[in-house]
Amino acid sequence: MKAIAYTEKSGPFTEIDLPEPTPGPRDLVVEVRAVSVNPVDTKLHHGVDPGGEPKVLGFDAAGVVTAVGDEVTLFSVGDEVMEAGSILRPGTNAQYHVVDERIVGRKPSTLDWAEAAALPLTAITAWESLFDRFRLPDGRSRTLLVMGAAGGVGSMVLQYARALTDLTLVGTASREASRDWATAMGAHHTADHHDLVASVRKVAPDGVDLVFSPFTEGMIETYAELLNPGGGIVAIDEPEGLETLPLKDKSLALHWELMFTRPMFEPADMIAQHELLDRTAELVEAGTVRTTLSERLDGLTPATLQRAHELVEGGHMTGKVAITV
Repeated sequence: MKAIAYTEKSGPFTEIDLPEPTPGPRDLVVEVRAVSVNPVDTKLHHGVDPGGEPKVLGFDAAGVVTAVGDEVTLFSVGDEVMEAGSILRPGTNAQYHVVDERIVGRKPSTLDWAEAAALPLTAITAWESLFDRFRLPDGRSRTLLVMGAAGGVGSMVLQYARALTDLTLVGTASREASRDWATAMGAHHTADHHDLVASVRKVAPDGVDLVFSPFTEGMIETYAELLNPGGGIVAIDEPEGLETLPLKDKSLALHWELMFTRPMFEPADMIAQHELLDRTAELVEAGTVRTTLSERLDGLTPATLQRAHELVEGGHMTGKVAITV
């Protein structure tokens, strides 16, 4: 099969030939029809040196099941699916991909391949942040500040929170296009991260109760100022040397969210990712949640993959970029 890989840190992408994969007992082999690029792809490309061996990146994918393992019960050959894969296995930037059925969901029937491929990783991250880390809904009337509200994960946090909770949602967005996007995704108010405290206080004078944070470095004191006592933060980035002491006086909680935790450790509830992706498909088909696809590239080649990485690294995208295969 064909795949797109790199062999040195930050090196060029090239097309390679690999053996067609075979499934393990609970695995699916998925013929990939579209992939999406996420910040984790660019971080790995610039942070992991494969030492001359080809490394295939890619997590988000939508495609068709072509083979199943002996113990598979959730899917059959021919099923249309979407998935975000595991950081411990080869990526989705290939003709075929092997993935555990417990982290796969059905593709929404109302979306095309690229629209579906834009969803899984951000859907899992957003869902787990809200419902596993913050343990929502909790019956309280509270305000959530969503940093990076026009980004891939922020867009899904807003949509889930607007549809499934009673939270008041404040999303950060500094450009007109990103403000419009965040509002369309469900934000009740928008704030400018360049003057975060004053901007948030303008729309939430009593402060906020929860913060979703893709950009936590250097922000703990600011979050502590904005948060009400007993509030919490979910962080999805990897800030070095994070000083959390400013959170103590207000008894504020800091939660980490990594959507690869379940695939890495295979806990008893690993199937929760399958369930939340299937629930997302239902919400999409009902018109409650929409794809966050904003940029579409045709044909998975070294050039299109490089272009997708550049768009993500540019830091000005709203939504997601996907590549049809």
